[in-house]
Amino acid sequence: MRNGIFISLEGIDGSGKTTQLERLRLNLVKSGHSVVVAQEPGGTRLGRRIREILLDAANQDLRPISELLLYFASRSQNIDEVIIPALETCKVVISDRFTDATLAYQGHGRNLGIETVRTIERIACRGIQPDLTLLLDIDPKIGVQRALARNETATQDESRMEREDHEFFCRVRDGYLELAAQEPNRIKIVDARKPVDELETEIFATVEALFSTFDAE
Repeated sequence: MRNGIFISLEGIDGSGKTTQLERLRLNLVKSGHSVVVAQEPGGTRLGRRIREILLDAANQDLRPISELLLYFASRSQNIDEVIIPALETCKVVISDRFTDATLAYQGHGRNLGIETVRTIERIACRGIQPDLTLLLDIDPKIGVQRALARNETATQDESRMEREDHEFFCRVRDGYLELAAQEPNRIKIVDARKPVDELETEIFATVEALFSTFDAE
């Protein structure tokens, strides 16, 4: 295999991406791959501090452009400290969200516009993007219900993002689907309504197909 492979999982809140990320990680490890998980936002000491600010439901006064810059600050740090070193040592990097999330949530959800997000991306990410993005697509009503039920089970409070209205998550989902239509070779849509085990099998098969294309190069 060439230098490491970079995979991201995307989806609105409650799509099940975090569950599938862990299952994918375990399947890759069982297959003999060395895997690094990158958390977004977070993943580094600085990133974890930024994550606290971004998810704190008390920070309702956080302006959209400030939110955008904080996400990219965390991502830039993550790229330098986690992602690039892992790729350079031929590891598989799995990221729980990446720039596609910012395009969907801030570009579409917050109505900041795609070009604004792309401008900051060019500075912060320096051309780093996933080789494969798995988009777990689900109706926003179902996703939010799942997220709220998860929080109740885990005795967690809602995050700041989960307090957004239905229209916000509809814009986010539309943004994701627009990105997938623009980059069908990189972004693969997965129906997140499927049973968890079926999703796991489908996702791992998609990742194995990616490995096959790189092995053939």
